[in-house]
Amino acid sequence: MTVTGAEAMVKCLEAEGINLVFGYPGVAIAPFYEGLYNSGIEHVLVRQEQNAGHAASGYARMSRKPAVCVVTSGPGATNLITALATAYADSIPLIAISGQVSSKLLGRDVFQEADMRGATRSFVKHSYLVKDPDDIPRVFKEAFYIASTGRKGPVLIDIPMDVQQAELRKQFHYPEGVIIRGYKPEIKINPIQLKRVINLLDQAEKPLICAGGGVILGNGEQVIREFCEKFNIPLVHTMMGMGVLPKKHPLNFGMLGNNGKPYANKAVGRADLLLVVGARIADRAIPKPEKLTRRAIIHIDIDTAEIGKNVGPTIPLVGDLSEIFAMMLDGDISRKEDSWIEELEEIKTSTVDTRVFSDRLVDPNLMVQKLSEKLDDDAVYVADVGQNQLWSADNYIMKEGRFMTTGGMGTMGYSIPAAIGAKLVAPEKQTVAVIGDGAFQMAMNELSTMRNNNVDLRILLVRNRYLGLVREYQHKNYDSHYEGVKLSDWPDYGKIAEAYGLTYNECASNDELDEKLNWFLDGEGARILVCDVDSENNVK
Repeated sequence: MTVTGAEAMVKCLEAEGINLVFGYPGVAIAPFYEGLYNSGIEHVLVRQEQNAGHAASGYARMSRKPAVCVVTSGPGATNLITALATAYADSIPLIAISGQVSSKLLGRDVFQEADMRGATRSFVKHSYLVKDPDDIPRVFKEAFYIASTGRKGPVLIDIPMDVQQAELRKQFHYPEGVIIRGYKPEIKINPIQLKRVINLLDQAEKPLICAGGGVILGNGEQVIREFCEKFNIPLVHTMMGMGVLPKKHPLNFGMLGNNGKPYANKAVGRADLLLVVGARIADRAIPKPEKLTRRAIIHIDIDTAEIGKNVGPTIPLVGDLSEIFAMMLDGDISRKEDSWIEELEEIKTSTVDTRVFSDRLVDPNLMVQKLSEKLDDDAVYVADVGQNQLWSADNYIMKEGRFMTTGGMGTMGYSIPAAIGAKLVAPEKQTVAVIGDGAFQMAMNELSTMRNNNVDLRILLVRNRYLGLVREYQHKNYDSHYEGVKLSDWPDYGKIAEAYGLTYNECASNDELDEKLNWFLDGEGARILVCDVDSENNVK
């Protein structure tokens, strides 16, 4: 029985256990969609290609497996680039399939031709341009392997239309294994380095773990929690590392960085040993990494390129962090004295928040605190980008659920499609997208995707009628010369909700918060709650 390239693509996805893809069709990818028609794979039609990537990102983060997005050639493919860059910066495993003009037309600047391999070179782990249909099984097997091993990330498969239509000359066979010359991510943990790490931890009096998003991507939350509790070692985290420990865990001392907790940053300053796990120590977490060199640093990461990228470690250790910490649980490490935890607690309780927020409208900090207290323990909270992201990261009371945002690229409009993807993985979990009025207008077309797929998503829209974070920057650095940041009073969000058949409400004061948040979270069906925030409120 003959198999076309398009049919082979579908068979590859089925062999990988893919049962849902996000996409937006076009002529150059139409053969693949014909193959989907006769398969059991569900297709979720988004309203713009970038959001196919964001939705796949949310799906991948929630399922902890690679997810798939599909676009056509030309503008369909180029629209996806921002989502690929976002996934790459956040180390999210995606398989991006793009249709391409017929192979005999490549390089002729024909209608809707775009060099996607060249255009995405900086934003993907690897990319393929498939010219032979018999290569499809190997390419797909390699793509899933590359996306999900080492430092995870997106892989692009660009397939010309004629290759999709052509028949395989060989019988279809999906490979069982992968051999890629030059790509060997299975790194054996160096026993000498591991022993040095254990010795340094044993000698340290004030050790501190700095956990990044790699801990969650590497499914390391539980083993690191056990490690902290066994040896009485405190932990701080980056924005992407939120959730490694619940917020109220006695060993969790908060998010560090420019927009983190002052006491978390002070903890880093007091520690005599910093154990960096799954984080690159970028500028948002540590504005001046060179200052860290006054203390011992252990840097653990699965990707050798990440270690020492921003600061040279005393001891580097490459490997799967779950395996490393499982080994260290049995290591000869002394349990640390309570005096170190007590010192950090004293710093925490003595740190005074000097920020003053307007008593007009809704206090955004109180809004996030009350929302997170009312959410289910295993709820999914997806924060967008801007002031709402920073208020969320600062005030969200993490329990046993998930906190998702885009920390590496900071892409506005991320939260709604990402939350849709996450909700489709776990429809039983309470899922909330928190978004500013600027970002909402970049993604409100996906309300149609949400409704058409019966996604019970709750959207909390923080309205201050400005691009708030840019306005704040202009306030502090350019004498309040506000240029290009005012959103005014449009659109009418109530009418938008009505147009999409969504239940809608507004909250304009702290006195209303409890009542309106209870309404927001109760009952069934997607809902939008707009909370009005004074535009004068700044993050810091």
